[in-house]
Amino acid sequence: MIIKIISAVLILFAVYMGLKQGWAMLSGKAEMLEMFSKWHFNKTGLMINGAVTMLSALLILYPKTFLWGNFLMAAGILLIICFHLLDRDLKGVAIELPFLLLSLLIIYLQHPLAKAVY
Repeated sequence: MIIKIISAVLILFAVYMGLKQGWAMLSGKAEMLEMFSKWHFNKTGLMINGAVTMLSALLILYPKTFLWGNFLMAAGILLIICFHLLDRDLKGVAIELPFLLLSLLIIYLQHPLAKAVY
């Protein structure tokens, strides 16, 4: 029971962060444009990335699409980590790494509303 509560709280946090960051990309916030422009993302590419981030956050909410949403979210975070590594920006990697680990932890804990498979 406690694990399901922890899982639910972590899922809600991941969804909030995914929607928040996705909206920042979709709406073209200046700091997002600045960060992604050094990796040659134009405004359209940033908007697409934001839409995919928001979609993955919403997919996490539903037990049937939970795994796909987490994989999509983790892939997006891993992409950003790889770009930071190309720039030798270890501070950027350190900022993104907990979010990647959060996605993996949520997958491990599973969706709290999913039926257990034994």
